[in-house]
Amino acid sequence: MKFVKKIKPFHVDARGEMSHLLDNISNITSVLYITCKKGAIRANHYHKKDTHHSYMVNGSMEYTYKELKIQNSKLKTIIVRVGEIVETPPMIMHAMRFLEDSSFIVLTTESRDQKKYEKDTVRVKLI
Repeated sequence: MKFVKKIKPFHVDARGEMSHLLDNISNITSVLYITCKKGAIRANHYHKKDTHHSYMVNGSMEYTYKELKIQNSKLKTIIVRVGEIVETPPMIMHAMRFLEDSSFIVLTTESRDQKKYEKDTVRVKLI
């Protein structure tokens, strides 16, 4: 899956660092900050339209996914660590298991209004 990338600073000086999380994506409609306890499971769903980008602020997660657009796609798991961002396009079943107390920022292309969110979300059991 080419949806995960390590975020590296584009500018570093005595004051600190600056990094682009996303470039040239103008359709972000919502930004969330989520905290998770070690062992917590989130997601276990897919979205019909929404793409979201999850940036690990601290901690780490086991990200399990399956691509629905690819026939006979296999379940895959990767580890997402601090400073990495994972893109989840539509029609990707995904689940997150947190390996330690963690927090991450989610940027979405569809509204997180609960009614709209639920209409776009299909619940599944991956993990």
